Amino acid sequence: MNQGKPTILVTGADLAAPALQLLRDYEIVFAGKTPSEEDIVALCRQHDPVAIIVRYSKVGERAMAAAPSLRVISKHGSGTDTIDKVAARARGIEVVAAAGANAAAVAEQALALMLACAKSVTTLNARMHAGHWDKSTHKSLELEGRTVGLIGLGAIGQRFAKMADAVGMRVIGFDPYAKAVPDFVRLADLETIWRESDVISLHCPLTDDNRNLINAGTLAACKPGVIIINTARGGLIDEAALLDALKSGQVASAGLDSFQVEPMVAGHPFLGTDNLVLSPHIGGVTGDAYVKMGVGAASNALAVLAR
Repeated sequence: MNQGKPTILVTGADLAAPALQLLRDYEIVFAGKTPSEEDIVALCRQHDPVAIIVRYSKVGERAMAAAPSLRVISKHGSGTDTIDKVAARARGIEVVAAAGANAAAVAEQALALMLACAKSVTTLNARMHAGHWDKSTHKSLELEGRTVGLIGLGAIGQRFAKMADAVGMRVIGFDPYAKAVPDFVRLADLETIWRESDVISLHCPLTDDNRNLINAGTLAACKPGVIIINTARGGLIDEAALLDALKSGQVASAGLDSFQVEPMVAGHPFLGTDNLVLSPHIGGVTGDAYVKMGVGAASNALAVLAR
């Protein structure tokens, strides 16, 4: 345990320079590129941090118990599902998130995945590189006039909604916690989202209530040929059900940036599926978002520590 400056543990290998400057009065301990939950517990036991900035891995009750000085757990981003919030509340540890810091980056990734699916970008690219010219046989989907259903209308969902509106899409959305939405978004229940959407894009946090929200039943309730986009959390989708729907054509294509188990393991059933566009949970990973999330996480932690 450090006897000089109080310690802040970062569950990653780095933090943006402006964030480190904000934290200059603290000893910063990095957990490494791919820390396990056991690594986090051991580092908490060794350094007794006053704050944890969460980039990767989970922070559970055992880590909190190993750090009696811990006062705040600050997420480097917006999703706090990797933090045991019940255990934190029981110990009086505040959980905060850099909400909105990566909104532009994630919304742009969702747009890229939607366009890639609608326009068969990856499939046509592979065909072209293999020497084919499919102009006379291929037809892409025109998004203008189509309906996109958004589940989650926070900072990311609303930014994506603005992009979809600019494309000329009709935007409907479900979010029981939304306090205000733009005029071009029509609030709808989930049954309407399934029934009317040509594209469904997920922008909500993962909770016990919405785990496997996209499943065999909800997919069957969708329009045939729907496009599914997920830049939120992998646990929102029953992956086996989605794969079946992709094979049957009930889902025309899907663009996924998050998965139930990360990193994706070799031999995953998704691999090699032609109508599935994949990216390795990098929606919020841009140079700008890296700085915004680091500064947001550091500022949030400092605000709690200053009380």
